[in-house]
Parts: sequence; structure tokens; C-alpha cells
Amino acid sequence: MLYDTTSRGRFVSTRPKAEGRPADGVYFEMASQHDYQATVTWTGASNGPTTSYQAYSREYEFQSPNKPTVRGSADPHFRGDATRYNPEELLVVALSTCHLLSYLADCARAGVQVGAYEDDASGTMTLQNVTLRFCDGLLRPRVTVAPGTDMAKAQALHESAHHGCFIANSVNFPVRHVATVTVAS
Repeated sequence: MLYDTTSRGRFVSTRPKAEGRPADGVYFEMASQHDYQATVTWTGASNGPTTSYQAYSREYEFQSPNKPTVRGSADPHFRGDATRYNPEELLVVALSTCHLLSYLADCARAGVQVGAYEDDASGTMTLQNVTLRFCDGLLRPRVTVAPGTDMAKAQALHESAHHGCFIANSVNFPVRHVATVTVAS
């Protein structure tokens, strides 16, 4: 299956003829299913078993094949270690980095030269029907582009990136973005 990267999220069934294909390889083959793996290990067991809610360690490690191990814990509100990443932060990071990578790809295809990108992303959880759940994600990307860039296009590509972000498309709460685009001095 081929993925037309110019029309975010549309699969096309035939490869365009070589003479009609853009030189930068806008079309590429993409599988209709992608699988990911991670191994999570509760490392807190070395501090003792789960004898009570107050007593057990929330520390864990995770890794994916051929990647470094990351240490994590619960959010401090849930008796976790504030010096380690928690699942809630990792979800916000996933949303932010997915938007980043989608935006950079869209800009590269559109001829918008990005020189810098930073995001102060956040997520909000609230109690809903006696269950804590995410109700909102907010991305605040600050992007610096090359002089001469079409600023309206650079700004509009954030919307395209949002619709192309696989993570944002997978969650059941709104993910908003308030982007700032400036020209490099």
C-alpha cells in the first residue's frame, strides 16, 4: 500500500509513474498496520511486596528493542518518585513529539525551512464519573523559520500536522495547539 504524504492520512493503491513522481520521494510504501513493543519491569519489587497501598514502590523501567532503558514511577500524587517520568507525562510527550515530527515532515514537503522548534505541552486530567482521565491536551509549539518563508503556510501546516498525528488521532480527548511561528533573525 502507498501513502500519499501530501494528503495526510490517505492511502493510495497505485504508485504514480516514475516521470510523474516528485523528486523528493513524496510517495512511499506504508504498511496498513504497524506494531510496537515495549517491556515494562516493576523494579520496585526489590523494596518489598505490595503489602499495603502506602508501602510498595512505584518504580519501574521500560525499554523497546535496541533502545536504552527508561526509569519511571507513578506521579507523586499517587505516591511516586518525582524524579522519574510518569505515564501521564509520557502521554503528553507522545502527543507533543508526534505533532513535532508530523509538522517537520509537512514543512519539508512544503518547502518551509524550520530552524528551531520547542513545545511547552501540557495535559489535564479531571475526575469524571469517579474515574480520573485526561480531558484535554494543549500543545504550544514555538517555531522559527527561515527568512522569506510564507508565514501563513508555516502556520497552516500546524493544522495539517495535527490531523496527521497518529497519537492525537488515537486518544479520546481533544488535543489543541496554539502555535507561534517567527522568522529567524
